[in-house]
Amino acid sequence: MFSKCNFKMCSIKIVLLLLLVSLCKAKQNILFIMVDDLRPALGCYGDKNAYTPNIDNLADTSVVFTRAYAQQALCAPSRNSLLTSRRPDTLHLYDFYSYWRKNNNFTTLPQHLKANGYITKSIGKIFHPGVSSNYSDDSPYSWTEIPFHPLTDKYKNAPVCPSAHGLARNLICPVNISSMPYSTLPDIENLNAAENFLSNHSVASPFFLAVGFEKPHIPFKFPAEFLKYHPVDKFHLKNYFWPENVSSVAYNPWIDLRKREDVDDLNLKFPWEKIPKEFAVKIIQSYYASVTYVDYLVGKLIKQLIKMEIDKNTVVVLTSDHGWSLGEHGLWGKYSNFEAAVRVPLIVSLPRIKNKIYSKSIVELVDLFPTIAELGGIPIDTCGKMNDGLCTEGKSFVPVLEAAAENKVINWKKAAFSQYPRPGLIPTWKPSSDEPRFKNIKIMGYTLRTSRYRYTAWVSFHKNSSDWETLIAQELYNHSIDPHEMTNQQANNHYSKIKRKLFKLLKAGWREALPR
Repeated sequence: MFSKCNFKMCSIKIVLLLLLVSLCKAKQNILFIMVDDLRPALGCYGDKNAYTPNIDNLADTSVVFTRAYAQQALCAPSRNSLLTSRRPDTLHLYDFYSYWRKNNNFTTLPQHLKANGYITKSIGKIFHPGVSSNYSDDSPYSWTEIPFHPLTDKYKNAPVCPSAHGLARNLICPVNISSMPYSTLPDIENLNAAENFLSNHSVASPFFLAVGFEKPHIPFKFPAEFLKYHPVDKFHLKNYFWPENVSSVAYNPWIDLRKREDVDDLNLKFPWEKIPKEFAVKIIQSYYASVTYVDYLVGKLIKQLIKMEIDKNTVVVLTSDHGWSLGEHGLWGKYSNFEAAVRVPLIVSLPRIKNKIYSKSIVELVDLFPTIAELGGIPIDTCGKMNDGLCTEGKSFVPVLEAAAENKVINWKKAAFSQYPRPGLIPTWKPSSDEPRFKNIKIMGYTLRTSRYRYTAWVSFHKNSSDWETLIAQELYNHSIDPHEMTNQQANNHYSKIKRKLFKLLKAGWREALPR
């Protein structure tokens, strides 16, 4: 072993392996950070436009997953899937308007930890607020303590954005904090609540602290000072057009942006007219400034962990509920099956690890429950055909962490699975193509991502059932030559065999992609 690496590197690997063994036996603290609508717009992911020194610093002692994917690019379904480790088709939840315990009393990640001695606390946006979490953030099932929500959340869509016509409900909204209600912002309240929890934590019990930062979710309401890191002239639109051979069913008309006053003032023809480039680059600028704002808050949170001298006994996981398109394909927001919408950052920091390790292994958000449970010493099994009780439709990626420590690549998942519903073939405002209610869903788009390809099949959907015999549209992208998914190869005869193979795997589902 020592002949293949220098003493320092081998020592690091040995420490990591021993640590992973101890993590699986002991109940370590877990700090789970969820950043709303965050694509991998981070320096540690190679994004040259990003300014994220604190998250990058966290990544320096972490395993950084470069192929991590959400199961649906919409807040509530994604969070429900992550926290129950069940996929959207099992939960039968694709919108904001249902509570999973109404029909399926699935155990959640924090509920499992709570039942095994953890103090569990939710701060900010972890479950999606409202009916999708029973107006309680699934309390008291999931949480030892009452979940915290910022007082200023009620001003989320209030007219507080400075504009030429006074205060407005704008998309782009850099602000002076002192002029905001209560002279603060929701994520600052979230940070203060998290710092207070850490300051008062009793070492007698391990904790699962879940902190959900609300930016960069729109509106882009952030302290104006963070614009200094992002001059607008450094941003440029890329692939700002809709590919000719991609079906309109794949298009999301970014209705939530159109409802904002500054976007509405553009008088764009629905659904295809693009946002003018001058305004579009300001959207991108505001997104990156919002990310830098959250990065600042993450840095403060990690410093508090260190100040309380509990960092060496705490696993830190940072991720997002889904990505966000920044003009690619002419799209904005989530609401699609494209890479920009379903790919997320995933950073797992383990105590005493002193180097950054990149992993190309395919992982999914549904894998987080079994992984965190195993790291906490309370692993769970894969769901059987009955899919009841305490189980997972994901796969613990602790073996990937162990392999990364030895700079090895192991046999792992063949693909990640995601999906998105539509009310029809043509983009519509009512019913919303972006956020269709369950009763309006007529088409389901299923997509899988392998190491090289993304394949998507849009099929007929009716009453919780997908008709795989009624194939409405297909997409096939070769990421080795087309990483931005601009050339649909589904009609290219050269790809006929691979398309059939991927269709078979997609239809068979996630179990067939698991390592054997």
